[in-house]
Amino acid sequence: MHGHGTVLTMCLLVAISRDRDESPLIVAANRDELLDRPAVAMTVLQAHGPRILGGRDELAGGTWLAVNEAGVVAGLTNQPATNGRDPTKRSRGELPLALARSLDAPTAVERFVTSVKPADYNAAWLLVSDRSSLFYIDLNDGDAPAVNELPPGTHVLENRPLGGASPKVDNMRRLLEPLGAVAEAELVPALRAVLANHDIPAGADAERAAGTTERPPEVAAACVHTQRYGTRSAAVVVIPPDPDARPRLWYTDGPGCLSPLQDASGLWPEPQPSAAFPHQLRREAPGGGRC
Repeated sequence: MHGHGTVLTMCLLVAISRDRDESPLIVAANRDELLDRPAVAMTVLQAHGPRILGGRDELAGGTWLAVNEAGVVAGLTNQPATNGRDPTKRSRGELPLALARSLDAPTAVERFVTSVKPADYNAAWLLVSDRSSLFYIDLNDGDAPAVNELPPGTHVLENRPLGGASPKVDNMRRLLEPLGAVAEAELVPALRAVLANHDIPAGADAERAAGTTERPPEVAAACVHTQRYGTRSAAVVVIPPDPDARPRLWYTDGPGCLSPLQDASGLWPEPQPSAAFPHQLRREAPGGGRC
């Protein structure tokens, strides 16, 4: 599935949008990558305007998941290419960062569509969301990225188009379904358990036997383990309904099945009374500036 030249990959991205009053946006994600590719699981990616947290790829730069202090979350999955990645193109790790530089998701998408040329990057899919909206971006052919606004609910993206046939997505939906009855206090541990699940859906073996995919069945599990490739980190992001409140963010440095869950919320800046953050949020008009 991935050769030595493969760049940033997040093979599993879950967005639960506007389904819970206490948490209008929940994002859970596993980053799957070559085991020897250097990366930092969580850090400050941008200190100001707004502050952005996420993992950092140490080889190509950029990130696979970016969360800003206003509650915008952007993540990507790579589109597999028959002929492999084109090394002359820009790193896809720039894309979540570009989206997370805006203070709301609609503005992020508007800027992205007018400033990003699909031909400059290898193909990718992205989700970008905030408390009140969720967008799916297909960065492939065409003069501009293709954007679809998604309804409330649970959306699962892997390295296939959103909504397409996928044993991995079907299995994730089965694992996520009981979370609707989980109390808020137990939500993060429950999501961490889902991200750490090793079940390989029967459909993955069937696809391999039918010759419709060359991917090993192990990559259809939520938590992936193969000899050279696997889950390198997990993340759970909870966006509270209060726009004054910072996102809550947890991560693992290593696969979720083996690594402790760490709280990254301390990386946000302390609120400044003289520069109230919600006022900054209201000042930004949609469409202003570029990524």
